[in-house]
Amino acid sequence: MMSPDALLATVRTYNPKTNEALIRTAFEYGERMHEGQKRHSGEPYFTHPIAVAGILAEQKLDDATLITALLHDTIEDTKSTYGEVAQMFDEDIAKLVDGVTKLTNLQLSSSETKQAENFRKLFVAMAKDVRVILVKLADRLHNMRTIKAMRPEKQVIKARETMDIYAPLAGRMGMQWMREELEDLAFRVLNPEGRASIIRRFIRLQRETGDVIEKITGDMEKELAAHYIDATIVGRAKKPYSIWRKMEEKEQGFSRLSDIYGFRVITASDEDCYRVLGVIHRRWFAVPGRFKDYISQPKTNGYRSIHTTVSGRDGKRVEVQIRTRQMHDVAEAGVAAHWSYRDGIRSQNPFAVDPVKWVASLNEQFGPEDDHEDFLEAVKLEMYSDQVFCFTPKGEVVKLPRGATPLDFAYAIHTRIGSACVGAKVDGLRVPLWTRLKNGQSVEIVTAQGQQPQFTWLDIAATGKAKSAIRRSLREQDRQRFIKLGSELARSAFENVGRKATDKALQAAAKTLRLDDSDAMLAELGASLITANEVVRAVYPELVEKTDDSIDSNRAVIGLDQDQAHERAQCCQPLPGERIIGITQRGRGVVVHAIDCAALSQFEDQTHRWVDLHWQAGTHPPIHSAHLDVTIGNDAGVMGRICTLIGEQGANISDLAFTDRKPDFYRLHLIVDLRDVEHLHSIISVLSAEDDVAEVSRHQNPNDANISVTEIGTRLGLQAPR
Repeated sequence: MMSPDALLATVRTYNPKTNEALIRTAFEYGERMHEGQKRHSGEPYFTHPIAVAGILAEQKLDDATLITALLHDTIEDTKSTYGEVAQMFDEDIAKLVDGVTKLTNLQLSSSETKQAENFRKLFVAMAKDVRVILVKLADRLHNMRTIKAMRPEKQVIKARETMDIYAPLAGRMGMQWMREELEDLAFRVLNPEGRASIIRRFIRLQRETGDVIEKITGDMEKELAAHYIDATIVGRAKKPYSIWRKMEEKEQGFSRLSDIYGFRVITASDEDCYRVLGVIHRRWFAVPGRFKDYISQPKTNGYRSIHTTVSGRDGKRVEVQIRTRQMHDVAEAGVAAHWSYRDGIRSQNPFAVDPVKWVASLNEQFGPEDDHEDFLEAVKLEMYSDQVFCFTPKGEVVKLPRGATPLDFAYAIHTRIGSACVGAKVDGLRVPLWTRLKNGQSVEIVTAQGQQPQFTWLDIAATGKAKSAIRRSLREQDRQRFIKLGSELARSAFENVGRKATDKALQAAAKTLRLDDSDAMLAELGASLITANEVVRAVYPELVEKTDDSIDSNRAVIGLDQDQAHERAQCCQPLPGERIIGITQRGRGVVVHAIDCAALSQFEDQTHRWVDLHWQAGTHPPIHSAHLDVTIGNDAGVMGRICTLIGEQGANISDLAFTDRKPDFYRLHLIVDLRDVEHLHSIISVLSAEDDVAEVSRHQNPNDANISVTEIGTRLGLQAPR
């Protein structure tokens, strides 16, 4: 276990002004709080916080971050409290410790919905103070280094979470060394045989060719010395996981894989970087398409280097990264370079990017009303994708993830330009909006007044910013459409009970349903979140009840034993007037099917479960739901006429959903409350006679024999009434 003296010795190398007394106090306090606690390995638990602090000290971080590392598990796992930490140290450190504790409690490998919500919380915490995530990343790194002590199934869960979340996050924060180590440690757990095979092939290759790294390094040093360029050259074989990923992506075997060796040339100035590039390209053959200049066009996380791949000694391809010392510090430390100290003061590296700006920009793109899943999608796009650099007609640079389209380019300039986009020109030529942009292209966006985002744009856009803006606009468009549809549904439902849907009546209904106003209620009605019956019942409960007392629903079916429960089968949805049969079901009583229902074939050899039934004669109330599939033209007013026609037949639309949207036609799924089969036929006849209705049919599905109407609605995108 590292002693406080050893930790302080490391800190003094970069921060001679460190508050040694406070760090010692934190060390002693943490050790006392964790006394008696053990890790899975059997070691004292406090060895973990010390190791985390050591990792952060290697990154030259400030005293507050190191103290947070020493105390990061005290509030969660000991009798220590927030107030006690704040009193002994200060409020800033207490907030950091509390922030790390909250991140530890977030289950980022949970279900997708919960994961998305927790990701949002993680980024909110990062926006407050990015040092929280630095401690958490160091915490995860040490846990992965000691993962062998965990149960095998727990190792897999932690390794998958590391590979999917923490390693890409470390990379996006610029901490490439940490990303590579996290990936390799996770790879060791998730695919030990794959990792071992890569290492064995490396050893075999080294036996056959000798120390390639030493030979190529010597060649480069000789060439640079001949041109009087002072530089440090570091060569290395790439990590096993990096090689495995290249093999998977390129579908190549190890023997055919190129550039498995990487070299970094560290120079004194920008000018020397380009001089080195010239020397290397004159001495070795450059591989076409493998040159990237991140000095003139830095990555968003502050990374700067020149990348090139050349065919080196014996024709082997090697990747060369050329950068200055300051660029190298940022490339290695990433976010930590922004917080690191040197000689007791915070280091002012001109290339270090404040990560708070990136985190804040992501949070600003999404309002509190936006889906957490949208936020998670945007974060993953930011973390996993490489970048391309394109130009506006005025020569301004726009950075986008690889795979971005002109639509993403338009939204990157301004949301207003993106929403009004009708076309694009790339390098002067008109191209489709789904065109994938490449480095160095000039993009001109064509806009038109009155244009609005289209639903199909979601499949075209690649960036979280564009997708978020499109969804926000579509929601607003949907809201207006839902309000209009809800108005028609409400009018029809009120007329069905002999009343008018006046503004006063709608306001009263909204108040009873505890909604903000009548527009909010109509939007929910149009979106099928509430039913028209609920709206009418909120104002005229006695009228809705009167429409339901023709025949008691409990006495609608004859042939059942006394008090025997029954329900309509959802596969055929039998209506009064149709010949019916019952099938006894354990726990459900008798399920009533139409006599010609295809689902009955599965009960042919179980005749003891069949019950002969028939509907009671008389007038049945319009409470029997039937599902209709309707295809209508995409024209103004069509939806309103459909609702009016159904309402005029004395039926009520209890639910509605769009199942397919095309530029010229929409497909709808309606659930309509009916009296009997004749009522159904009259509605189908009326709708079929409408010019804008292309097709209308009754929806019946034998696969729905054993599920509820709610489950059918869920399959179709319908919402259960509240």
